[in-house]
Amino acid sequence: MERYVEMKKFSNRIRIETLKMLLHRGFGHLGGAMSIVETLSVLYTNMKIDPKNPKMEDRDFLVLSKGHAGPALYSTLALKGYFDLEVLNTLNNNGTILPSHPDRNLTPGIDMTTGSLGQGISVATGVAIGLKRKNSERKVYCIVGDGELNEGQCWEAIQFAAHNKLDNFTVFIDENKKQLDGTTEEICNPFDYVKKMESFGFHTVRVNGADVEAIDKAVNEKVEGAPKCIVLDTIKGQGVKYFEELKANHHIRFNDEMKEILKVEIEKLEAAE
Repeated sequence: MERYVEMKKFSNRIRIETLKMLLHRGFGHLGGAMSIVETLSVLYTNMKIDPKNPKMEDRDFLVLSKGHAGPALYSTLALKGYFDLEVLNTLNNNGTILPSHPDRNLTPGIDMTTGSLGQGISVATGVAIGLKRKNSERKVYCIVGDGELNEGQCWEAIQFAAHNKLDNFTVFIDENKKQLDGTTEEICNPFDYVKKMESFGFHTVRVNGADVEAIDKAVNEKVEGAPKCIVLDTIKGQGVKYFEELKANHHIRFNDEMKEILKVEIEKLEAAE
């Protein structure tokens, strides 16, 4: 379908712009940004938004609870027209509108300041129940990291969402299987997210987090009377083989070799457009 061809192209462009931005900065959270690229491509194809009017009253909401993946979201917003692509090169600069983690007071298109892990999903469920009580048709999406789910606050929000039957709410679990200090299995074994989320009362599916068609179908599946969870089976550093295989790929300060690898990878992705 043409729809999925366009989503794949959009994913490729998000990945290119994110890599360029991080290369220019010289460091950043490459691993977790790369693993949600396809999800952002799907969401920003589906969501009701207006880049020319970021505060549009009837827009859908996205809360990037794993705020360290902000660079991928910034690239998506720039490509959608919220601000110029050139602004991406100001990531983390003094006075930038693109801080390390998303800030709703600085960046057009950001609805929630995030990065304090565990808190984003609580705010997202709060927005969802508020909209539900207003009988609004608006949807709320939230992306959490698998390492982030070590936080107990997340599970309070998850139980709250299911109890209140927030069928306007979808949470994505980016299961890239690694966090800051190692693998999730080593640090605090998460076991089976599908079984866990179903036991909490969510309609839950697991999809290949690199497959835009699978993600899109899961997003558009109609569910009534329960919130939805989409478990994304991803790889940290997704789409860039060297960084997929790099052990410490949460936050990377690029050495000269890495910079050359990044340049080559960007050229390959551009050639594939």
